[in-house]
Amino acid sequence: MSKSSLARTFLVLAIAGAVIPYVFFLDWFAAEGLSLPGFVGGAFVNGAAGGFTADVLVSSLVFWIYLLSRKTPGFWLYVAVNLLIGLSCALPLYLYRITREAALKEARAA
Repeated sequence: MSKSSLARTFLVLAIAGAVIPYVFFLDWFAAEGLSLPGFVGGAFVNGAAGGFTADVLVSSLVFWIYLLSRKTPGFWLYVAVNLLIGLSCALPLYLYRITREAALKEARAA
């Protein structure tokens, strides 16, 4: 798979990673209202939900540490996307950016 095709794949996954979770979030907020404590409580309502929530929280922290360690330009953009949308959008968005930059660099060198 070429870098430009891989970059497009990451972009599609970033869009899917924004849309799919929000389908569930909007459904929950429509049923439960705009209650942040209720939302957090729902994220840990049972062992299965709590396990998935903990997995995403730890993965998000690892992603942030990685971004900081690499002095990533736009660090706060990825943190904001992670917090407002989710890791399922922030990570592929980051991978899209670095893969796209590598593809452009490769194209310039050719």
